[in-house]
Amino acid sequence: MTIRVLVTGGTFDKEYDEIRGQLFFHDTHLSQLLHQGRCALDVEIRTVMMVDSLDMSDADRGLIAEHCARSPEDRIVVTHGTDTMVETARVLAAVVPGKTIVLTGAMVPIAFGSSDGLFNLGSALSFVQVLPPGVYIAMNGRCFDWDNARKNRETGRFAPLED
Repeated sequence: MTIRVLVTGGTFDKEYDEIRGQLFFHDTHLSQLLHQGRCALDVEIRTVMMVDSLDMSDADRGLIAEHCARSPEDRIVVTHGTDTMVETARVLAAVVPGKTIVLTGAMVPIAFGSSDGLFNLGSALSFVQVLPPGVYIAMNGRCFDWDNARKNRETGRFAPLED
């Protein structure tokens, strides 16, 4: 089974410019993380965009959906910014039937070393192998149906809507 991983940006892949004191995108850390995690899966990586999810447009979400729909793999992980992950999941659920798609991200950039990104990526790769077709969000060791998840800004974690 080959798993497609689509990179879209978000905190997951941000770098820190110490001179300007700003976060920015350079390149994805995905290959490094898969190597660090000793990933033994067959993974195809495609960088779709490097965008902060707060800056993501409807056209960007459409492009992500198009990549998912055209992917020959039916198991897909999407790295994404946490602020609008649910909005992108909503689009994917509406227009990409028959595939298992898991969105994941990080609250702290991978480049910072104390990121939750490696754990979230590993969880997403595990969940995408065993879940039935549908769209899911994998964060903090938990898996949520796309329509029962929210980012809790007070705790810095994802939670079901009822919490």
